[in-house]
Amino acid sequence: MNFRTSRRGGGLNSLLLAGAIGLTALSTPALCAEPVKGGTISVATIGEPPTLDPMTSTADLVGILTQHFFETLYTFDGKWNLTPLLADKLPEVSADGLTYTIPLRQGITFHDGSKMDSSDVLASLKRWTETATRGKMAAKIIAGMEAPDANTIRITLKEPYAPLTALLAMNNSAAIIMPKAKIAPTLTEFVGTGPYQLKSRVPDQYIQLVRFDGYKQREGEPDGYGGARKQYLDEIRFVPVSNANTRVESAVAGQFDYVDSLPVESLPKLKNGRSDPVMLKPFGWPRLVLNTKQGIMSNLAVRQAVQLALNEEDMLYAAFGNKDFYKLNGDLYPEGYPWATSLGSKVYNKADAAAAKKLVDGANLQDRKIRILTSQQYEFHYKMALVAAEYLKAAGFTVDMQVVDWATLTQRRQDPAVWDIFITHSPFLPEPALIDFPSKDAPGWWDTPRRNEVLGAFNQARTQEERVKRWGDVQQAVYDEVPFIKVGDFNAQAARSPSLQGSKAVPWPYFWNAWKSAK
Repeated sequence: MNFRTSRRGGGLNSLLLAGAIGLTALSTPALCAEPVKGGTISVATIGEPPTLDPMTSTADLVGILTQHFFETLYTFDGKWNLTPLLADKLPEVSADGLTYTIPLRQGITFHDGSKMDSSDVLASLKRWTETATRGKMAAKIIAGMEAPDANTIRITLKEPYAPLTALLAMNNSAAIIMPKAKIAPTLTEFVGTGPYQLKSRVPDQYIQLVRFDGYKQREGEPDGYGGARKQYLDEIRFVPVSNANTRVESAVAGQFDYVDSLPVESLPKLKNGRSDPVMLKPFGWPRLVLNTKQGIMSNLAVRQAVQLALNEEDMLYAAFGNKDFYKLNGDLYPEGYPWATSLGSKVYNKADAAAAKKLVDGANLQDRKIRILTSQQYEFHYKMALVAAEYLKAAGFTVDMQVVDWATLTQRRQDPAVWDIFITHSPFLPEPALIDFPSKDAPGWWDTPRRNEVLGAFNQARTQEERVKRWGDVQQAVYDEVPFIKVGDFNAQAARSPSLQGSKAVPWPYFWNAWKSAK
């Protein structure tokens, strides 16, 4: 990433650029043909999205779909540097770190034909700070937002906050820009500025996007999520395929142009099928999120007991089956990122049922039932949940497995009264503040004096050295207070048709810049 400051106060360039080291693709497309304009592709996703409003969801599926028709002020380039999207340039940050001045691109048209100006951006950012998990987090440190002219936004902070531009760049819980006339508490029209626009949605069948002829792409060449977004395809159809085995069989048969989120053990079968395997290594980290707000997990001793009881190695093996596809690692970032530490080993992969049971006995619980919320749409979540349940039973808990579809899970996890643990995952993000746990509003609701102290110090740090040091303090607080438990590092498996060109192996697959070659 790349913060632009007025002379001083940044110091983050080399730190955040180094975060790109750990996120590399083992498979990249064979660009063996000239781009062809036209055609339709079909993309199999893990299921029906719970919403098409990316402000209201941190689900990767929502971000994958909506990034094609909604855009943000900033995004990430191919090396995970911050880069402008709807903004004209990176923000100018005052010497005291409190004022961000953002120049906007001119001549941008929304899908409804209206022209974007600073009033639309200001209204969108206001909704983001009121609606989105990341926006609410930013709102706590924003003193004011204004539009000094039609092409400029100015954000004033109460205190320095290094992650602000990265928060504005994310594609989920996203600061999307919409026409101010279309903004509502609940969106009924999904009007953005992206290269494709929403044509139709048939629930449980498909979401149809078509080329937006009024799109104004950035100059230059494509660069990760940034740079030019070229519109070769006429149409993109996202098709929900909730069963993992069905997705595998459809990839083997060549039924779709791209199939997302496949079990890694499907690789041998894919190699003998009609689709090409795509693997991202390392991709990210699965985790168990604990409900610190209500119920049995609101007790710190119980959370620490769960941490002691689990055998993450068995969970990873059950989920992925082959050590080529995962790595045992309790630290929140893998080697190669500036945020990597060696703090997690003290509490990770202990499988100590006796010590866990002793903690639980001391908590004087009337009910030892743990409700685990999971989904088989991400099959590795479900397999990890099954193993976790057995280790928790050995520690004296009873377990209520609640297996639902992913859309239901993302809705149910918003209610602290109905679950104790849910399982999720995310890619390794270039900025730790982008992980959802720093927000008190994210499901899990971690909110303690220590959390506030260590995260505040991390977010206000202005230099590379200090941010790295403060991140270690944040990680130690996570291990001590256990708002969530990392299971390990894992790779991601997908598949694509040999005729699909120009697509990249990335955490949130996108299909601008992609085309279909002749078979």
